[in-house]
Amino acid sequence: MVTGAGSGIGRAVALALADAGWSLTLAGRRAEALEETAHLAGDQARVATLPTDVTDPDAVDALFAAAVERFGRLDLLFNNAGTFGPASLPDELSYEDWKSVVDVNLHGAFLCARAAFRVMRTQTPQGGRIINNGSISAHTPRPHSIAYTATKHAMTGLTKSLSLDGRPYRIACGQIDVGNAATEMTARMRSGILQADGRTAVEPVMDADDVARTVRHMAELPLEANVQFTTVMATAMPYIGRG
Repeated sequence: MVTGAGSGIGRAVALALADAGWSLTLAGRRAEALEETAHLAGDQARVATLPTDVTDPDAVDALFAAAVERFGRLDLLFNNAGTFGPASLPDELSYEDWKSVVDVNLHGAFLCARAAFRVMRTQTPQGGRIINNGSISAHTPRPHSIAYTATKHAMTGLTKSLSLDGRPYRIACGQIDVGNAATEMTARMRSGILQADGRTAVEPVMDADDVARTVRHMAELPLEANVQFTTVMATAMPYIGRG
């Protein structure tokens, strides 16, 4: 299962997993985008597209039920759906904008993880893997990103709790923290983005396929091994040290 599979990192990961022989359930809000990803993946017999709003508990439960009905079990969730939300000073961010980011990035991630955990705990053979898409914002913020940063810090807690609670059931959970993968969501990196010192600067980006290869590696480990946390970032982006 790949959420947010219609574009960006989700699409890149879906294609990498398809190339490795995985059967896929692709979830996201836009049916047309999901169908395009499925077409790029090739073997349509191994790919299901299920448009889903991950902020809707009933829709998420229906998504996972449909995936299990189609393929019989669930071995992997790439918990990827997310949004930046508007750039804003804390006192200028509306509650509605705050809530829309939290609903997708945190509530949606929890709902998908909960549904995956339920399936993995009760299926035979028992177990599976959840890979959460965090961000380097799970470690340090950008200016004007309070909602996104808060949710990505929360994702780290979600990952740790899933790892702990999953131990008795052979459910592994890891997190990939991505910095500046070249996608639609990071287009502003290439045109100039606000820095902590007040400058606006163009930042280096990397290919989303570099993220996908790392997710594939995490996914293909035996359940006795886990990449708990990993960071994949554009080498020269301003993150380590003083930038």
